[in-house]
Parts: sequence; C-alpha cells; structure tokens
Amino acid sequence: MEIQDYLRILQSRWKIIAITTVVAILGALGASLLTTPIYEASTRLFVSTSAGSSVNEVYQGNLFSQQRVTSYTKLLTGETLAQRTIDKLDLGGTAAALASQVKASSAPDTVLIDVKVQDPSPERARDIANALSDEFVVMARELETPEKGGAPAARVVVEQQAQTPSTPVSPKTLRNLALGAAVGLLLGIAFAVLRDRLDNTVKDRRTVEELAGSALIGTIPFDKERQTQQAINFAEGNSSSAEAYRELRTNLQFLEVDNPPRVIVVTSSLPTEGKTTTAINIALVLAEGGQNVCLVEGDLRKPRVSKYLGVVGSVGLSSVLAGKADLDAVLQPTQYSGLTVLASGPIPPNPSELLGTETARQALADLRGRFDYVIVDASPLLPVTDATVLTAMSDGALVIARHAETKRDQLSRAVGNLQSVGATILGTIITMTPSRGRGVYEYKYYYETDKSLPQMQQAAPAQPAVQQQAPQHQTPQPPVPQQQAQYVRDEYPQQPYGGDQQEVPAYQGAPAYQGAYHGDQGQQWYGAADHYGNEQQSGAPVPPTPRRTRRYRDDQEPWSETDAPRDHTQ
Repeated sequence: MEIQDYLRILQSRWKIIAITTVVAILGALGASLLTTPIYEASTRLFVSTSAGSSVNEVYQGNLFSQQRVTSYTKLLTGETLAQRTIDKLDLGGTAAALASQVKASSAPDTVLIDVKVQDPSPERARDIANALSDEFVVMARELETPEKGGAPAARVVVEQQAQTPSTPVSPKTLRNLALGAAVGLLLGIAFAVLRDRLDNTVKDRRTVEELAGSALIGTIPFDKERQTQQAINFAEGNSSSAEAYRELRTNLQFLEVDNPPRVIVVTSSLPTEGKTTTAINIALVLAEGGQNVCLVEGDLRKPRVSKYLGVVGSVGLSSVLAGKADLDAVLQPTQYSGLTVLASGPIPPNPSELLGTETARQALADLRGRFDYVIVDASPLLPVTDATVLTAMSDGALVIARHAETKRDQLSRAVGNLQSVGATILGTIITMTPSRGRGVYEYKYYYETDKSLPQMQQAAPAQPAVQQQAPQHQTPQPPVPQQQAQYVRDEYPQQPYGGDQQEVPAYQGAPAYQGAYHGDQGQQWYGAADHYGNEQQSGAPVPPTPRRTRRYRDDQEPWSETDAPRDHTQ
C-alpha cells in the first residue's frame, strides 16, 4: 500500500478512528474516576558520624556516613521497621503490606534520605511517615551502638517532619486522558486499516471497472428525496442527482459513436441497489434531451415502474407476450414529455420462459423502430435469469452497483452471468454514493452563485409568420426590390488575424438579410435561430446580432468622444 492508500483509508474510515479515540479517552476517564485516590506524605532524615579532630578524620567520617545512607534505605523499607511502626500506632494489617507503602531514596554523594509513605487517607499517611522515621532513629541508634556500650558510630536525625498532603498523587487524570487519546488514536488507525482490508464491497471506480471489465459511466449520489419521489423533475431542479444523470446521459450517448445503443437493459446483482430508480431517471434525462423514449417494465416478478410513475400496471408486456393485447394498446403516455411506458402487466407464473420467446424479441424490435431509446428495467441478475435473457436480445446492459453495499463477488458473478450468454456490458453505474465531498460543493457553488444578478426569463415560443394570400380576383404584385444595404465601418478597424478592414451591411428592416459577415452577399438569413434558441419559420426575417458601429473622420484623424456614432437604423 502507498501513502495515498493510507490517506484514503483515513479519510473514508475517520468515524472508526474517532469512535475508538473517544472510547479510549472515556475509558481512561472512567478508570481515573473509579480509582481510589492515594495520598503521599514524606519526611527527610540526616545521617552523620562523630566529627574527627583532623581533616583526614572528617573525610573518613563523611565517607562512612554515605555508606551508611545506602544501607539505611534498605532498612527503611524492611518489614522489621514496618512491624515496629504498626505496634506503635496500633495499626491493622501485616508488616509486608505496610512495607510496600514505604519508599526510601537518597541523592548520590549526600547523607540525606527521603522517606515517602502512600495511603488512601492523608492523615494516616502523615502519621505513618512520622512514626516510621522516629522508630528508625531509635533502630539506627541500637544498631550503631557497640555491645560494650559507648557512643554510636553514626546517628540519624529527623530533619523534616511529614505534613498532611492536600492533593492525591494517584490517579493522574490529565496524564491518563492524554495516554488514552494516544492509545485510542493508534488503535483507531489500526482498526480502520484492518476494516478496509477486510471490506469486500465496491466503492471506487478502479474496483468496479476491474470486476466488470467495462467503464464506469456514472456515479449517482445518495438523495433522501429519491426514497419518496423516485422520478426527478429535470425541468425544475439543478440538484446534484439531476446533474449526475445528465453526465450519465452524455457518457451513454458517446459509448459507441458509430453504432450507439438504443435498446438498453438496466439491471443489478441483487435487489435494493437502486436499479428501478436509476432506470426511470435515465429514461427521463434522455427525454429531457429531446429523445423519444420508451421505458419498459421488464421486471415481471416485482414490478415498480408503474407504481412510481403512476401508470396502469394491470396490462402491459406480459399481456403482449401472452398474445392477449396488441403493443399499441398497452403503450401509455406519461406526464413527462417524450416518455412512454410499457408496464409489466399481470405477473406470469413463468417470467423467464415468457421473456425468452420470439414474441419478446419481436416486441423489442418493434419498440426499437418506434422510439429513439428503449430502456428496460429488468430483474436482478443473481436471483433469476430474466435480465440475462433480455440483455441477449438488446444492445447491452448497464449494471448497477450500490456503494459500500454490493460485494465484489456478487458483482463478479452478475457480470459472469451476462458474459456466459455473450451479452454486451455497456457500462457500470455506482448508486447511492456519499453526498458529501468536494465535487458536490463545487457543483452547489456553481449553481448557487450571486442571486442578485438579473436572470434570463424563458422566452415565449416563436410565433409562425402569417402568410397572407392574395385574393383570387386580384393579380399578385411583383415583389418590391430590396433596397441596397448601406455599409458602415466595422467596430474593429483591424481583423484579429491580420485581415483587411471589412464592411458589413447595416440593418435595414428588409425581409431578407444578406452578407452579414465580410460582405458575403450570397448568405441568406432564413430559418435561423433567435437569441433564445427558438428556430424561426423559414422565410421569416432574422436580423443579425446588433453590432456597435463607429464612424471614422474623413481626414483620417482618430475618432474622439465628440464624434457621435452613426445611426445604422436610418
């Protein structure tokens, strides 16, 4: 795996990392709250020997004291001193338990010993530390005093008494929280990588194209509105879903330029992958592009198209295949312009056998001759063979895969079913992709820009020109010769590519407009489109786009603001 793969995993599995980190932090906080607070009291002991009369004796005494310090730290944590402290304070418990609460340490080359006692009670920790130090002073005197009597070789003095601690030394909540966050983050990353390695669903273009052996021609984002309203009203909205289907339409039209597919089966591996919704909206977006489309409800087991589009589903494809109805009688127009629906009809007991007949092949051929596109909503590929039979009769199939739901082996098996009968796979589509992302933001920004700017109003349809016929009792008059167009200088004295200055005819309001560009007198402005894209009736005048004109002074001096532009309408 490369760094980009790990970054992709972190981006797609960030929820796992976040949840694991939060759980670890909460666990550390809970452990801190449930742990019994421990308080620590400390005392300090000073070890000394008898001072000598010479420098050598003093030096030897210091070395002796330092050696005694090392031995005394062992005695302070022993069970003998602990038992003497228990007897003095009349404490419960064992000497070993109390000895485990005592810590003694000394800095190198010093004669100071720090004694620390930990206990859940701050007062008890203080009392044990003081009592332990006092008992050790007595114990050290006993050990250093010769048997025959005399002055002890070393003595221990309590230099600092223990005080009642105010704050516990354990648990350290902040440290535990930081440690929990670090551990949770590392575990979260490990779980995310492991989850990604074990995930066998399709989520990206590369996986789908490798499994299907065909190009990915569209990705449809997840839209909650499609759960209640499956058909998109392309005439009103510019949502991300609508634009995704428009992009799919463009890719579909350029799959095979020389022989574009016209009878297309839409299928999937299993149900609930968005197959029917995708088929409906593919038909609608093709109809929006000016195509005459027929949507066939080819799923004769669980039909949904007639329900979603509000057409009659009791008669349809099965009626035609069974010979009970003619194809013309069951084709139903819809509320959407350019879209006709062939419903499923009554559910037959043998859909696969019925769809595999020559009558079904002839019905698809008949629909091919009547419509620009025939979109067939077929059954899923893995449960039944209906879609495989229909695809063999059509120009190809679009295979639907649901993002993070369709498994790789399921898609591979579905594609294998189509390839086993020699069917053509036109492309694959991933549905219900995450709606959040950079592409969605860019699209929304493009369509939600400044609303204060003036918006173009939809133009009224062009009215056909009324042709007045001459009365029969009158002789038609010869046409009036057109007035020679007056020429004015173009706005730009020099052409962009170094050409000479050209003259264009001014708009005279004549029935025909000739030579609009570069003096071409042979070009006629008949049947052109207006500035809204509406085609004018043949013979109706379509004036060229008005162009700013300017006049040049006869003395060849540059034009100034005081020179008024020539009125080209006169």
